[in-house]
Amino acid sequence: MPRPGLLLVLSGLLSALPLPARPPSLQQVPTPGGEVRRTELFHHVISNQEEGETNLDQFERIQRVESRKTAGDRDPAEVKVWRIFPTGTGVDRIPLSSDGKLPAPQTYLSNLEKLEKYLVWVIQEGAAQKEAYAKADRRRKDRFDLIDATQQAFIFTPEGTETRASRTLLRYSMVPNPEYRPTSRLTTLFPKVRGTVWIDQQTSQLAKIEGVITADVSLALFLAKVYKGSHFMQERYEVAPGIWEPTFEQYDFDGRKYLIPFSIHERTFYSSYKRVGLPKEALGVVRAELGKLRAEAGTP
Repeated sequence: MPRPGLLLVLSGLLSALPLPARPPSLQQVPTPGGEVRRTELFHHVISNQEEGETNLDQFERIQRVESRKTAGDRDPAEVKVWRIFPTGTGVDRIPLSSDGKLPAPQTYLSNLEKLEKYLVWVIQEGAAQKEAYAKADRRRKDRFDLIDATQQAFIFTPEGTETRASRTLLRYSMVPNPEYRPTSRLTTLFPKVRGTVWIDQQTSQLAKIEGVITADVSLALFLAKVYKGSHFMQERYEVAPGIWEPTFEQYDFDGRKYLIPFSIHERTFYSSYKRVGLPKEALGVVRAELGKLRAEAGTP
């Protein structure tokens, strides 16, 4: 199975698509056919998305991944759970049990000590630290460039409203813009994706996106092909005041790498978002937890 690179490229579509930030009557100019194209106001949309990406650098969360053999399977074949902790240059993934509980105390303590050691290292000033941050900045810039490119890539058409719990969601169809010309190997995926997006009316935040691959996609970097009909979906909620992040993702991809077929059928749940801050502040969070664990274990 071509992971994690292939899945990373495809899942990048979920948060890279720019969305209407306000109802069309307030912020967007529809074409005569009702489609919503790029306007200057899309800069506000991009700003919201980039802010959401940046916020993740200060929030830990629990990630539960359920893998299935086929999309229709009721029960997962495998479940993996991690505590995702931001480190300033990426994230640390601390394994938990399949039911989300802590592993053996000594194992968990060892993992936290490794995280503490890295945070101590990353807050120091040195050539290696500067390069680590530079790599993270390049990854972020590539992500933001992809977000910016999608301004021209899609046409959004309003389809009415729906209700989720007590909130009103604005629904838009999303289709490729026939005038768009891809500018990179990643943006070549855009003309082969269509779907639907839902925007929270009150906050103008992305609440849900669902899409399907409409034609086979070749990924030369991985010598792979993703087949037509592959599907993805993401739901987002407010996880802290004013902070909206993913809470659920589903990928159902079928294809082949070299001549070997593969299937990726995953449902991912994110929960227990908690702000830990940038590395210096996060180090204090980890040290406080280590102190408590050591006191409980009666060790120095």
